[in-house]
This record gives sequence, C-alpha cells and structure tokens, in this order.
Amino acid sequence: MTTSRATPRLLALGLTFAATIWAAAIFFAPHSGVPGVAAIVHGAGAVVCHQRAERSFQIAQVPMPVCARCTGLYVAGALGALLGWLGTPRIPSRTRLLVAMMAVPTAVTFGGEWLGVLQPGNALRAAAALPLGTCAGWLFVRLLRAEEQPSTCAIIS
Repeated sequence: MTTSRATPRLLALGLTFAATIWAAAIFFAPHSGVPGVAAIVHGAGAVVCHQRAERSFQIAQVPMPVCARCTGLYVAGALGALLGWLGTPRIPSRTRLLVAMMAVPTAVTFGGEWLGVLQPGNALRAAAALPLGTCAGWLFVRLLRAEEQPSTCAIIS
C-alpha cells in the first residue's frame, strides 16, 4: 500500500480513536481524580456546547461536560465510526439523503425547543441525536476507507 493510499486509512483510524476517546472522556474525565483532566474536558466541551446544567446529564450530581444532545451525538458518533470498519470499504449511495433522514429527529427536537412548542427531557434529546451521530461517524469512516481502495479507472488512480 502506497503512502497516498495509506493516508485515508490512517485518518479513519485516527477519527475512530479520537471519537471513542472523546466519548469516554465526557463520561469519565470529570470523575477521574486526575488534576486538570476535568478542566480540560470541560474546556473542550465549552467550545462545542452550551453546557447548560439543566440540559445535561449528571453523574454523581456533577453535570457532564456537554449537554444531553451532544452526549447522544458523541456516543453515537463513536459507535458509528466503529461500525464503519465493518463490511466492504465502498462509497455508500445517496449519502446526502441518508444524512438528511438521520438528522430529522434532532431537527424536530431542536426546532420544537427553539419555537417553544416542545420541551423534551434530556433522555429524548440524547435519543433524538443517536441516528445523526451514528450516521455521521459511520459515513466519515466508510468514505475514508473507500478512498483508500485502488480505482479501476486509469484516469482516477
């Protein structure tokens, strides 16, 4: 395997590793007992999440570093990335439609909250994010894996 063919595989491995570590960190780092780790994870979470305590799951009365919706996205994204390693590495068809369909539950809960017509609990916020997170993680890894495959077309390869 040439370097140009190995790069997508390394990116897919790195993405899978990072997604899995981040998903674990949001659960375990705040309670790790290692000085500074909780602050780093909460700081990283603040970059991508509003971190409202009332919209976050709590572990031992400590709010998680991201809200329930983000927790669902990140846990599902890690799972999706792991699932992306199963099967033949080929480009899935209709990826835009797939992502749009998987985003519907998140869009409905988010839009409903924004309009003030829906007040889902944290469990529903997280559950609604699961399809989108799983799809995104799976799709990123699957696309990177497909990119590493040699093309049968002389113009592309």
